[in-house]
Amino acid sequence: MPPDHAPVQQLYRSHHGWLQGWLYRRVHDRCDAADLSQDTFVKLLTHTPPAELREPRAYLATIARRLLLNLYRRRSLERAYLEALATLPEDDAPGAEHHAAMLEALHAVDQVLARLPEKARRAFLLSQLEGYSQEQIALEMAVNVRTVQRWLLRAFEECIVLASEQWP
Repeated sequence: MPPDHAPVQQLYRSHHGWLQGWLYRRVHDRCDAADLSQDTFVKLLTHTPPAELREPRAYLATIARRLLLNLYRRRSLERAYLEALATLPEDDAPGAEHHAAMLEALHAVDQVLARLPEKARRAFLLSQLEGYSQEQIALEMAVNVRTVQRWLLRAFEECIVLASEQWP
């Protein structure tokens, strides 16, 4: 392992078992706990931890908690999508390839929404899901139209960034 990954290697050796147990107590599934534990350490490899961690378990738990929330959010989206599919007549149900593409698109939209501040997220959803105009959003949220435009611009910029990351 490269020398710059030595702190992560040490954290892994010292706390992997604890983290996996901590996660298992939350998800009650050994596979999910193992995956989330590994994802936590992969995250550390891409974002090197501070040189000296006073509370390594708290640090690992914070990262793992965020990954766990992402897992719950993804599964909630998938459930909602599957419930919507269940209401369609059998002849209108999409094929497996379309189904996979839709789930991927839902995850991408969810990632964009997670990056946005609450007000920008709400403005984006009002615009895209409810069909509100910028003026209607401004009235609904008690702000001026220019503020709504800034929020929507930020949301669309995030969509473009994510699209360029996911589909080069």
